[in-house]
Amino acid sequence: MPADDLVRDRASSPFPPGDLVRDHTIYACVMGSRAFGLATEGSDTDRRGVFLAPTALYWRFEKPPTHLDGPADEQFSWELERFCALALRANPNILECLHSPHVEHVTESGRELLALREAFLSRRVHETFTGYALGQRKKLEADLRVHGAPRWKHAMHLLRLLMSCRDLLRTGRLTIDVGDQRDPLLAVKRGEVPWPEVEAWMDRLAAEARVAAPDSPLPAEPDRERITDFLFRVRRASALAA
Repeated sequence: MPADDLVRDRASSPFPPGDLVRDHTIYACVMGSRAFGLATEGSDTDRRGVFLAPTALYWRFEKPPTHLDGPADEQFSWELERFCALALRANPNILECLHSPHVEHVTESGRELLALREAFLSRRVHETFTGYALGQRKKLEADLRVHGAPRWKHAMHLLRLLMSCRDLLRTGRLTIDVGDQRDPLLAVKRGEVPWPEVEAWMDRLAAEARVAAPDSPLPAEPDRERITDFLFRVRRASALAA
């Protein structure tokens, strides 16, 4: 979850945080295990969204928030500009959000955003996906030393992320449903696979991603110009509407 600190006077905004999400969301989807094809009985429903703050709010000293929790449980949303900035940097959570198979709400601007999702993809994903995976692996290894076992659910999702990275680099397409890897991954979640085997699996996936990166069909950089044009157009339309 992003950890941006935003100090602002909430009372001064004409749009309470709940209203920004409720009235200005352009794209909303389900993420987490339900999007990855790994849901089991009792799995949470994680909702993610993108809202477009009215342009007029940026003419005040107190700016709109870059992200918001809620208003529902397990719901998190980003303001469009923040979302695009993170996607251009190949943030794994953001890119996967654009490829969720479970879209719950989309406006005309949201459809434009989805039509641009390939413009965000680049070979940067190798660095960001594997970098994030390395950080998570260190946490799992710390758990193993301290508690005698890793957090198996986190190990499962780390493997899933490495699979996604490898396949994206190989094909140029981001597919987040694990397909026929569901059962092996759930076995990891249940702690049925010995840690050395899980480690070897992680090493193999990371190596396969590394081999795929130089010849990937993905461009070296995302199409920043197209994304900038889109953001300008929706901001301008919002200003004219005001």
